Amino acid sequence: MLDLELLRSFVSVVDAGGFTRAGERVHRTQSTVSQQIRRLEEDLGQTLLNRDGRAVTPTEAGEREQAAGIGQQPLAEEARDVVARPGPDGAVKLGIPEDFAAYRLAKLLAAFSRAHPNLRLDVRADQSLNLKRDIERGELDLALLKRGVDDTRAAIAAWPEQVHWVTSKSHPVNLDSGSLPLIGFPLGCIYRTRAIHALESAGRAWHMAYTSSSLAAIQAAVAAGMGLSILSEMSVQSDHRVLTAREGFAPIDRTEVALVASPDASPATLRLADRLAEFCDKVQAKAA
Repeated sequence: MLDLELLRSFVSVVDAGGFTRAGERVHRTQSTVSQQIRRLEEDLGQTLLNRDGRAVTPTEAGEREQAAGIGQQPLAEEARDVVARPGPDGAVKLGIPEDFAAYRLAKLLAAFSRAHPNLRLDVRADQSLNLKRDIERGELDLALLKRGVDDTRAAIAAWPEQVHWVTSKSHPVNLDSGSLPLIGFPLGCIYRTRAIHALESAGRAWHMAYTSSSLAAIQAAVAAGMGLSILSEMSVQSDHRVLTAREGFAPIDRTEVALVASPDASPATLRLADRLAEFCDKVQAKAA
């Protein structure tokens, strides 16, 4: 049987988002709460929390345990059963860039799930910087990510990208302004880095006018005329205008989309990798 006090402390940590605030709720010190969670994890044989600096978030097992402990405390036997309950025959954790998530890839993934009903597919759209970090940590099984062509990490396949400078079609940015306003993803995005490098190499002043982790928000900000951005071919919309080399904005080169798998990729992961490779081959052929 599980110690209900440990379970109560765990639920408090997840709700409060950290050990210190949880300790205040259950009237324990931060170190005591931390020790209680480790005891609970040892009892269950499962890691319940992702501990990343100050941020504390539940793992998948932790989410199940939290659900079991919300509201009235369940019987300890039930809480243990919830965590130990077997999932489907297998699982694949896939990471993709947001522009691929917004493209036709969702249909491919849905079809793959229907064709493999006993396989649990866990898809996360994020910045490539985070996807690369997570696959190196073993937190993802497979990832499509943007990177420079000089990246030496082994990949199943890689495809050169077509990336363009864009402005608003209806409200274009004044390209002769003293400081060009940039729109982009947060720090660490390869597009943002390449855009800044290109402008500085050309001796152009710039400033960040709009930063967002949402592709849709960036597309909307460009369309509204808030600034310039660089977007992949598939992300350029009808209310955007692609800037040309004649205007001083040559396409950004030396970036690619790479398909990377964990070293111990399962057969299901490799089957999905084959489907993604076929998809990217078709996208590349269409763009050529």
